[in-house]
Amino acid sequence: MSQTTRWWWIRHAPVDSGGRVYGNDDLPADCSEAALFAGVAAMLPKDAVWITSQLQRTQQTAAALAARLDHAAPQPLVEVGFAEQDFGHWQGLTHDELSSSRAPAWHRFWLAPAEESPPGGESFVEVIVRVRAAMEALNARYAGRDIVTVAHGGSIRAALAIALGMEPERALAFAIDNCSLTRIDHIEGGLGSHDTEAAAWRVSMVNFPPRARM
Repeated sequence: MSQTTRWWWIRHAPVDSGGRVYGNDDLPADCSEAALFAGVAAMLPKDAVWITSQLQRTQQTAAALAARLDHAAPQPLVEVGFAEQDFGHWQGLTHDELSSSRAPAWHRFWLAPAEESPPGGESFVEVIVRVRAAMEALNARYAGRDIVTVAHGGSIRAALAIALGMEPERALAFAIDNCSLTRIDHIEGGLGSHDTEAAAWRVSMVNFPPRARM
């Protein structure tokens, strides 16, 4: 018999970075848009495990969502494996400064190709490795549960790359907006009636705009 673990990924609320690259810098989020949080909260399941990264913007977003639920949410667990990509020495630069220094190597969707590690930082491929390890551990620990995870654009793209078996570079093309919802299911026993051993992933929604329900 198959067993499904449902991942509800939410990107944190907007951050005012002053137009600078912030990566895993610990900047606060703007959680002032009450109607937006109410719309997202209305879509979330009861009796879920809640997880954030160690960065305050995910924890603030989780608290704003929990305050608008019609049921009590547990204290979120902190998973450092779901942090945003570390852009190293690029953090603190304006996007214009980084773009001019890297021309013509500027990436159309992200700050660097998936395989490139910024000076003093990590590559998107490395983000996928740590996100995979954290997801595997949590799938084993909370098999069959709902897992609400407030994370970052990079870590959510990494989760999609894992679920879809995509080349890392292609996963960078996903749009993941602030406060959007992405749903990924992990199914033990596979999707087919004859596949009783393998696990499978199913993607139910990507970058779902909560305003569409408001």
